[in-house]
Parts: sequence; structure tokens; C-alpha cells
Amino acid sequence: MSELYASALHLDRKAVKALKITDIYSLHRVVYSLFADVRSEDEKQSHIPSGILFADQGGDFQGRKVLMVSDRKPAEQIDGQFGQVITKTISPDFLEHKNYCFKVQINPVRKEKASGKRIAVKGRDKVAQWFAERAPKSWGFSVDLHTLQVEGIEVLQFIDKTKRQVTIGRATLQGRLTVTDAALFAQSFQNGIGKGRAFGCGLLQIVPIIDNPFAQF
Repeated sequence: MSELYASALHLDRKAVKALKITDIYSLHRVVYSLFADVRSEDEKQSHIPSGILFADQGGDFQGRKVLMVSDRKPAEQIDGQFGQVITKTISPDFLEHKNYCFKVQINPVRKEKASGKRIAVKGRDKVAQWFAERAPKSWGFSVDLHTLQVEGIEVLQFIDKTKRQVTIGRATLQGRLTVTDAALFAQSFQNGIGKGRAFGCGLLQIVPIIDNPFAQF
């Protein structure tokens, strides 16, 4: 695994207004402006990852917070004047644990066999089932069903740079996971999981669960 960085972007109310952050696409534009553009136009149209993942933590009247994982360091501010970015290098052994608590914002879609079209998975129970079934094969971990929670499902709509209206379903899930394929899990953490990763989906927010020898007493 190449060197990775974990960052937090803090935006006060003045920055949110000045940067015209009104939807997930404008937030995407702001986050990506923090990083050197290392892909060609052809690579952007391919399946080559951007090396940038982010998760909007929302905010209040005072401002907004965004978490990021990237394969290169972000700038410390946007346009040299807006926001504050705090960055740390992710230790290689961070991904060597067996069990983690996790939270993820994910785009729950299923590919229809007959047409090949992607259709949205709807409803909390169906989203939970879809996630748990897909995790071992696609992402390298199994999910503890007793702890799995679907906190919310929302629909994001925006106009992209080609003036096309885009609709993305986003579900927020949390619980505990067990790594079943270490290499695939590391890839999932670095590249994100599911679709819609350019628009704030797919970043695995994980915290290792350290074995406690006294837990049984």
C-alpha cells in the first residue's frame, strides 16, 4: 500500500459562503481543489481512482467539517485563504488489525442482470442486507449483523459541470467489521467502496478494536 494521509477540512461560516458550497457537487469541487491534479483527461474518464476520498460530516451555523483520505497531501487552505486543513500520515500498521468499528456513507445500488442498469436499493432492511452480502466478496470484510445500523438514507441531486442533473442515493451505515481478506480490505480503504466516490461516498471511517484479555471477566 502506498503512503496515505488522513485529513480534516474545517470550514467556518464565512468560508462556506465565499466558496458557494450549496450541494455535494460544490463540496466536491472545493475538496478536489486542495489536491494536485495528477490524472490525464483520459484517466479521469477511466476507472483509475482519483486518490481522493471524502466524507461530509455536516455542520451547523458555525461551519462544516469534511474528512478526507488521500494518496497525496492536500493544501493547508483553499486558494490560500479559506478553511483549515489538518493532515496526518496513516501508519502502515493501522490496517493490520482484525476487527474495527466503522462508519461509511455509501451509494447502495445493484446491477440488474437483464438490462445491466444500476438500480437503487431502497429501504433500511434491504440496504443492510445488500451491504452485508456484498462486503466479504467485494471489500474484504464481514459485518457483525448485531451491530449493523442504517442511520439514514437520503437522495442527493445536483447539476454537474456538463449541465447534467445527477441523482445519488446515499446511506449512512455503522457497526463492527471483521477483516476476511487483508489485501482487499486495504484496497477498499485506499480506493473507497461502492459508487459515487467522487461525491462523498465510499470512505471507510474505521477505528481498530483492540483485543481486551479481561473482556470475559
